[in-house]
Order: sequence, then C-alpha cells, then structure tokens
Amino acid sequence: MQSRAKHPISARFPLGKETPVPVELALYQPDIAQNAGTLMRLGACWDTTIHLIHPTGFAFSPKALARAGMDYLDHAMVREHDSWSAFDAWRRGEKRRLVLLTTKAERSAYEVEFCDSDILMVGRESAGVPETVAAAADLCIRIPMRPGLRSINVALAATLILGEAKRQTGGFTGLA
Repeated sequence: MQSRAKHPISARFPLGKETPVPVELALYQPDIAQNAGTLMRLGACWDTTIHLIHPTGFAFSPKALARAGMDYLDHAMVREHDSWSAFDAWRRGEKRRLVLLTTKAERSAYEVEFCDSDILMVGRESAGVPETVAAAADLCIRIPMRPGLRSINVALAATLILGEAKRQTGGFTGLA
C-alpha cells in the first residue's frame, strides 16, 4: 500500500486525486509532531503537497499536529506512505527527482537549479536518513552555515529550501 486515507488530514487526497503543483516536500519518518504540523501548515499556505513517510516518532493524528498546524491542517494536502520503499517506488513510478536536504552534502542548495518535478526531502530530526535512503536521492544538498554548528531546525531548513525551489520554478504564481 503506497498511500493511506486513515486520518482526516490525508483522507481528502486519495492516491491520484491531487492537483499537480510545482515542487513537493517529503518528511522522512519525522520525530517531532510540532515540526510536521508546522510543515503541513506551510504546505497548506503555499499550496504544496506534503509526503509523510511512516513510521513517525509520534502518534500520527490531527490532535498531535494541532498545536503547530492549527486549523490550517484542514487545508493541507498530505499523502501518507507506509514506508520508505513504498514512497520510493511511487516517486520513481512518477519520474520525480528526489532532492535530499542533508548536512552531509557538499553542494549548497543555492547552487542548484530546481525543477517542477522535484520532491524535496528532509530527514528525521534525531538522525537524518539512513545511508541507503541518502544513496537513493538524485541530488543531495545542504544549507550553508557557520563552521562548527550542526544543523538548522528541520522545519526552518525545509522552509528555506522549499521557498527557493518554488521561487525558481514559479511555484508562487497564483498565490496572493
């Protein structure tokens, strides 16, 4: 099974029923409900589909996401994937380029050209993604930072780069 319609936030967007939008965001097994809710709220505001790759480090429910997602969750386009392998098979079938945002990458996110078909992916807050997942990415990028500092909050990092990708691909066209 590639996509779920178990929770109200994903039930409105069954597999194959989403409106195509430039650049999407994938959350690999998120640990923190507040970050996931924040990114779903962002997706609602920016008309961007959020792919949630299970399992999560919290009980995935509207209640768990409500504090950060607030009433914006009713407007979020969320596609749940039961596992990494289900997500990867789906995105390959759709011929989507997977762009992994990782502190281990050498290439700056601001040196790349994004495409409409990209799916940006962020890893778990506690551990990023396993090497096998990183190896499956078509492109690995990082956000430039001061030396000696580990990382930027995953929701902030995703917002920075999703904004850049949408800017490059005209993804803000039509938004007020």
